[in-house]
Amino acid sequence: MRANSSATVIFSPVIPTPRSGRPGGGLWWGLLGVAAFSFTVPLTRVAVAGLSPLFIGSGRAVVAAALAATALILTRQRFPLGLQWARLAVVGGGIVVGFPLLTSFALTSVPASHGAVVIALLPAATATAVVLRGHERPRAAFWLATAAGAAAALGFAFAQPGGFGQLHWSDLLLLGAVVAAAIGYAEGGLLARELGAWQTVSWALVLAAPLMLLLAVWTMIQQPPSGTPAQWAAFAYLGVVSMFLGFFAWYRGLAIGPMTQVSQIQLIQPVLSIAWAALLLGETLTPTTLIGGAAVIACAGIAVRVRLRPTSPPPRP
Repeated sequence: MRANSSATVIFSPVIPTPRSGRPGGGLWWGLLGVAAFSFTVPLTRVAVAGLSPLFIGSGRAVVAAALAATALILTRQRFPLGLQWARLAVVGGGIVVGFPLLTSFALTSVPASHGAVVIALLPAATATAVVLRGHERPRAAFWLATAAGAAAALGFAFAQPGGFGQLHWSDLLLLGAVVAAAIGYAEGGLLARELGAWQTVSWALVLAAPLMLLLAVWTMIQQPPSGTPAQWAAFAYLGVVSMFLGFFAWYRGLAIGPMTQVSQIQLIQPVLSIAWAALLLGETLTPTTLIGGAAVIACAGIAVRVRLRPTSPPPRP
């Protein structure tokens, strides 16, 4: 089957093989992507202090889509074929529409340290989405390390000032953002093996651009944006790096794989996010953060070292 074959279906049992690369190359690319994403929560918190959350969630996607369209045109990329467009819609719905909008609204009422709960749950959610997608079957040791890492990440994130609290609408928005991003990551990682890493996120951004542009224009009419230079700088980072450049590295890492292992690199993202929140927003950085961060990183290291159970080849027709 060709890379751009229209016979590729959304949930086909035929899964593209991982891209070749250096051993552990997927982990290093994933780490680079996570480092870029780790600023997303604290900088979103900075931006929503003066800009509308709907404008931030939609406007950052419009900025990224403009960059994506330019890159696709300049490099003369071939159009996706057939049901690859439907799969791109799944990716766009998760990472372009769902995650940015839901987190922007949630972070209007909770601190960045609380928002790190989203990142703490993403690795386990992404690994689950990959397994449900029918691609990889990790051993039990992997799931034990994943569960321990998620528990450690949640524990230390909730232990931060502002971390505790009763379940309310912001927590439900954060949970929805986790589900949306996990689905987008899993499908995008598979599609990146066919279209390429940066091409996948670029086409997903272009596909979602009309909706996000409509939302951005509508919110600008309703509430003209007015922010400080720092808030606009945070918005620029969210559009250029969080929504565009960061996915270059992240999807390349997922494409090299194994996806379930690379996804566990995200376990260190809440550690970095809370550290940036302390430096940029003045939120308290306590010894609990250091201890919890060490536990999270240790669990991530165990998870990525667990070898996947070899999969049997599909039966011949």
